[in-house]
Amino acid sequence: MPTIKDVAKRAGVSVSVVSKSFNNYADVKEETRQRILAIAKELNYSPNINARNLSSKKNSTLGLISSGVLNDNEKDSNAFNIFKGVYQEVTNSRFELSIYLIDSHQQKQQSYVRYCRERNIGGAILQGIRTDDQYYMELIDSSLPCVVLDIMAETANGLIGSVSIDNAEASREIARHLLERNHRKIAVMSGTRETYVNSERMKGVAEALGEYGMELGGIDILEASFSEEMAYELAKAYLLEKQPTAFLCFSDLMAFGVMQAVKEAGLRIPEDISVTGFDDLLLSRYTQPPLTTIRQDFMEIGKLSARLLCDIIEGKLERQHIWVPHELTERESVKRLPSEPLAEKEMREII
Repeated sequence: MPTIKDVAKRAGVSVSVVSKSFNNYADVKEETRQRILAIAKELNYSPNINARNLSSKKNSTLGLISSGVLNDNEKDSNAFNIFKGVYQEVTNSRFELSIYLIDSHQQKQQSYVRYCRERNIGGAILQGIRTDDQYYMELIDSSLPCVVLDIMAETANGLIGSVSIDNAEASREIARHLLERNHRKIAVMSGTRETYVNSERMKGVAEALGEYGMELGGIDILEASFSEEMAYELAKAYLLEKQPTAFLCFSDLMAFGVMQAVKEAGLRIPEDISVTGFDDLLLSRYTQPPLTTIRQDFMEIGKLSARLLCDIIEGKLERQHIWVPHELTERESVKRLPSEPLAEKEMREII
């Protein structure tokens, strides 16, 4: 069984430097830390995380790193509800909470790892982080325990956990909801291409289309970056040229923009065009008509992420990923179209 002394000898450093590397001290250069971690992995050495954390006061603070709270759309309460869930769970634990609000689009100034180390943060929850964020991979490859939301981290790091709904299954359900109601001219209003949830939701749509003999390449896809304003502008321009029977939107915010564009085009929802969303924001039940969408329990996601992070830090980890249940909430924004006459369908198949 390899020891910390074996790692120190192979790395050519003192035992204290190895210990500091595993305990996230800020006075160890990142290059040195990564070299020590690589040697430890090579030797199959793993520190006693449970004992280390219980004996260290520096690990009594958890960090919530979030970009969603800075969203300038007052209709979007998702990030705030996650924050409430995290806060409620942390207040019932031995930990304290430190919050770091960022703009993920402009995050170029500070490493998340360095932020946590400088503030003696023992573990972090990442919310609203883009997978192309330059500091994201640094964090999940470090020795800092963390939980990521809505991302399935591709890493063998046992200190990384994740919490999300099954986005692929949820989008398959809502796409199937439209297809079962005979919608075939479907336009997808997708989010930010670089996000994990967007790719998963696209995967679910593709699977649902495949069940009906259709392909993703056979429908129109508009990319609105989860923005209400961008979805409105894209839908407005799109409706000048085409009229789908339904818009399938990857967020309620984008659905709000689409609904506005549809109405300004002189069309009715759902009589002329059906619209679906994703998230079930509070306002979704009050739109005209109320919006059919996928409901996520964001407070529960926050609670479970904090609970999972505590388990990782205290060495009680039983599973690295937690699936949170979702629900297809059917309201009045989707119309069932008449089924295609059998004779016409058979004639097309013959041709």
